[in-house]
Amino acid sequence: MTDSNTDSLVFQPPAVPRIPVTGQTTKFPVRRIFCVGRNYAEHAKEMGADPERDPPFFFTKPADAIVVNGADIPYPSATKNLHHEVELVIAIAQGGSDIPTHSALDHVYGYAVGNDLTRRDLQAEAKKSGRPWDTAKGFDQSAPISSISPVSLCGHINMGKIYLEVNGEVRQLGDISDMIWSVAEIISALSSLFALQPGDLIFSGTPAGVGPLEPGDRVHAVVAGLPPLAHTIKTNAAMHSLVD
Repeated sequence: MTDSNTDSLVFQPPAVPRIPVTGQTTKFPVRRIFCVGRNYAEHAKEMGADPERDPPFFFTKPADAIVVNGADIPYPSATKNLHHEVELVIAIAQGGSDIPTHSALDHVYGYAVGNDLTRRDLQAEAKKSGRPWDTAKGFDQSAPISSISPVSLCGHINMGKIYLEVNGEVRQLGDISDMIWSVAEIISALSSLFALQPGDLIFSGTPAGVGPLEPGDRVHAVVAGLPPLAHTIKTNAAMHSLVD
């Protein structure tokens, strides 16, 4: 039985990560972060994978990997090949299991721009050894994100430009309509594996053009119709929480 008396805990639990909501003073509490792998054909090709429309696969990041917009992010430890991956992020407000595709969008609270930061060298080693991707994808401060725009403000996003610039140079450029699996299909597939809950985020995959980041790089990421995401990569320093 769970003890609801927090005084009996060994220590007080950390605060729930929260993301600002566009045009509001309220914030979106984050429960879990799911990510879709290889959801753009050209990105699948550049990663050496078959772009056929196989069932989507998922991996996760911890909720406290969230970094709010505009932050400085220390270059992570244990890597010499940190990569950027701009993505449309889906914020879930209504949970459920085995959600039909035709009603999946009813579960969406809103959308944001995310950067699925990746220790690519560690990912390559994991793939070669047949090991999980956790150390490559789920490290500290690996999920910078813009404010979340409610559907009432931005509508449902199924097309529009998505791109990422580093120091003013375009590195990634695509269109949301290029996704192999649509937002509704992603939600339906994911809900067949996990019972989705309010507060869940889904990073929906990245277009081609992923590449390395270095200390001092300024990142600007855009999905048409949403506030942009901006952050800077700093030299590796003492790690500290950037979650609001």
